[in-house]
Amino acid sequence: MARYFKSQADEIAAESLNEIKTIEDWGARKNIYRKQMHEMLGLDPMPERTPLKAVVTGKIDHSEFEVWKLHFQSKPKLYVTANLYVPKSIKKPAPTILYVCGHGSVKEGGISYGNKVHYQHHGVWFARNGYVCLIIDTLQLGEIEGIHHGTYNHNMWWWNSRGYSSASVEAWNCIRALDYLETLDFVDKERFGVTGRSGGGAYSWWISVLDERIKVSAPVAGITSLKNHVYAGYPNSGRLAHGVVEGHCDCMFQVNTYRWDFGQVASLVAPRPLMILNTDDDRIFPLNGVNDVFNHARRIYDLHEARDKIGLVITPGGHKDTQPLRVPAFSWFNRHLKGSEEPVTIVAEKLFKPQQLRVFNQLPMDSINGKIQEQFTQLAKESDGSGEPTIKLLAEKTFQGWPSKAFSLNKKENFQVEYEGVIFKAIDFDSQKHVRLRAYIAHRKGLRNPSRVDLEVLNESYWTKYLHLGRFAFTDVWQEELKLAGIDADLPVSKKQKKALAVHMEKMRKSDIVYVVFMPRGLGLSALSEDERHITQVRRRFMLLGQTLAGMQVWDVRRCIQLVEDFSYKCPITLWGYDDTSSLIALASLFEDVSAVHIKGYPQNDKDQPDYLNISRIATPGQILDLVRVKSKVNLLR
Repeated sequence: MARYFKSQADEIAAESLNEIKTIEDWGARKNIYRKQMHEMLGLDPMPERTPLKAVVTGKIDHSEFEVWKLHFQSKPKLYVTANLYVPKSIKKPAPTILYVCGHGSVKEGGISYGNKVHYQHHGVWFARNGYVCLIIDTLQLGEIEGIHHGTYNHNMWWWNSRGYSSASVEAWNCIRALDYLETLDFVDKERFGVTGRSGGGAYSWWISVLDERIKVSAPVAGITSLKNHVYAGYPNSGRLAHGVVEGHCDCMFQVNTYRWDFGQVASLVAPRPLMILNTDDDRIFPLNGVNDVFNHARRIYDLHEARDKIGLVITPGGHKDTQPLRVPAFSWFNRHLKGSEEPVTIVAEKLFKPQQLRVFNQLPMDSINGKIQEQFTQLAKESDGSGEPTIKLLAEKTFQGWPSKAFSLNKKENFQVEYEGVIFKAIDFDSQKHVRLRAYIAHRKGLRNPSRVDLEVLNESYWTKYLHLGRFAFTDVWQEELKLAGIDADLPVSKKQKKALAVHMEKMRKSDIVYVVFMPRGLGLSALSEDERHITQVRRRFMLLGQTLAGMQVWDVRRCIQLVEDFSYKCPITLWGYDDTSSLIALASLFEDVSAVHIKGYPQNDKDQPDYLNISRIATPGQILDLVRVKSKVNLLR
């Protein structure tokens, strides 16, 4: 799998923005890219801009500024808690900073005070220097705690199917935060800046790309290259060495439908002033990847003749919020929002206790913060129509990560044996570069003109049963299969097992059917580790490549169908699938010529089905099955 991930990430990196050669190219494409980012963040269509219902629950009086304790609703009952730092010195609308927080948890006595408390020193500095600054809590670590780690450790893989990431809510909350700031008469609506570090660095990118009201941006430690995330991590750092995705929250990533490298994200800030800040020893944002992102973006700034509007600052140290890392960002805002080159002399310092900055004395009972993932994105309904346009959408938005070019199956016979009048052979073939799979083919000896091919796609449970059934006859050629499945090749075979095999052989000797058994990647010979944490991080890497494991398993089934066709049997092909693989074969049948689909345990909803990017926004499992029925006969097995 490692070679596959490297190959895919390298391919995406090599092709990133290759179509942009001139400023005219950029002008023709930038709005398309921005629309894609809206979609990848679950914001297409944009949610309704409902009343914010902003409430100031209290104020802190400081000699130089006030701190407003407030909340607003970015969607009905989706609460955003925040602190607004307002300098007392302002006499006209002031430049304003949206500060977005990283993963700095502040909890005491079971009460969450919000990560705005952890990052208060930024608001203090900006207010002391004549800026209005709004610091907003995140969904996960705010006063009302929600969920960020859906795929990371909550097993909520249906987030991928719904085109949802916790980045979606954070991006939307940023947009609505700007809406709130625009209601304040002491805020200069033409001088908005954004900054934040770590998770806040990522959200700085999202809002800078999505909303051009942001005039100046300074994300800190919030981005690196796709290569860093997927395979080329931080050297000698254990689990992070082979991809820093393993150290990152879901909120750091868009659902990467269109297979972007992260330099493309940065490029969409052009030509507005952008400073990228990082340290030289950050284990989750490696320096080489940060440089890649910067160089990627600077090429687009060069097309705008705006090289002076992009900067890169690297300071010594690890993944920490330090004064040396903050000072250049402060200077950047002074230059581009205030037209000032005065040196930064005031230290950013924390002044308030968590209790002082708390917005809610009692949390609202009607909050949906803890379940927003259930309802944020717009989903397909059973009443929606379906047909060829749906299949086209699946190809574009669910299976964009499938290979776009035809290539050889490179098939090779691994073994062939005869047992009691039945020919049994294994064929290895390429599903993709670095994805070599095996199909098992059985038919009666001498069969020339089969009536049909039955292709069974097995899950691990059925695979184990299959191996136990044939072990008595095929131990010699199944050494690898039995070992990987944890089956002792020397285990005695019972009379019952021998009888079951004899019945099966008799059935094949009397049949004109070719029987094919297949396991897609991640199962059988290519099974992933039994370690759940490893499997989780493998699946997260697929999403970063604009794929899912299940989506690529559908591709594998398609390739196995093509393998069968390559043998020129010239007869109908039927598919058989069980539980998770029932969904795989249903989707594969939409793109290949099969006469019938036999399925058992087909999923009833999108939480039960394997995860496929965005599929829940396009069609329900029931609608997929209706599409299959248009092309093929469907038999629901009990």
